[in-house]
Amino acid sequence: MPETRRMTTYSKEADKKKTTPQETIKTSYKIMESCELCPRKCKVNRLSGEKGFCGTGAKAVVSSAGPHFGEESVLVGSGGSGTIFFAGCNLVCVFCQNYNISHLRHGDEVEIDGLANMLLQLQGLGCININFVTPTHVVPHIIESVYIARTKGLKIPTVYNCGGYESIDSLQLLSGTIDIYMPDAKYLNSDSSNKYSFAQDYPYVMKEALREMHRQVGDLEIKDGLAIRGLLIRHLVMPNNVAGSIDIIDFLANEVSKNTFVNIMEQYMPTFKAHNFPEINRPITHQEFHTVCDYAKERGLRLAD
Repeated sequence: MPETRRMTTYSKEADKKKTTPQETIKTSYKIMESCELCPRKCKVNRLSGEKGFCGTGAKAVVSSAGPHFGEESVLVGSGGSGTIFFAGCNLVCVFCQNYNISHLRHGDEVEIDGLANMLLQLQGLGCININFVTPTHVVPHIIESVYIARTKGLKIPTVYNCGGYESIDSLQLLSGTIDIYMPDAKYLNSDSSNKYSFAQDYPYVMKEALREMHRQVGDLEIKDGLAIRGLLIRHLVMPNNVAGSIDIIDFLANEVSKNTFVNIMEQYMPTFKAHNFPEINRPITHQEFHTVCDYAKERGLRLAD
């Protein structure tokens, strides 16, 4: 397997403040006392066990952890992506394919040392990165566990695999912890984001979040076929263009980077509660998918295989 180097870029804000990792960890947990880790800003005291929209209290809940070979090829290599699936979510989409994890929150609470050990174990298994899936509501736990694991020899890149509904403050705290940001760009239609993900402000929030991610890590860098640093965006094409796919492509090309690496996905299926919404209660057509792909190629974006 080619050698994989961890490459990290710290934000200008972090450099200016010259915060230590310990200070960043302390700050991130402090936010949980009146939680504003995500744009929901539930303001519950999660450190005392209260739970807001995400349904998670003081401790991170892990549903599963292990090598995963179903991600983009640049994240898999020969050893797989070391995925850690966190229970709970700040979006809970009505069509979620992982609703047993995000909605039903199946999993076990883990201590920070246990989480750090998971990262090292995944590296020991030959995984080429650590892939935090649905991480938005457990930012402090990620920052602390990565810091501990790095002091014990963690060298592979970290991936922040999220829904795109992120707080800029939380993202800035993550600068220096995360090497590869992999957000969804779900919608540029606020009616749809409100209807299917209960987040009317999703388009605005997502755009600001993607700009911040790109500012931190830049375009996706690939060495020997493997992603080592940068921004990788996913967009799921949905039936009847409810997501506003063409507008999303224009946003990425015009306002993020013409060199944006994007995975346009065609695996939408009407799972979970999608049957309650006739306009999305079917798979997408080949024409719907290829219309978006062809347009992304026209705009010059880099498309995942």
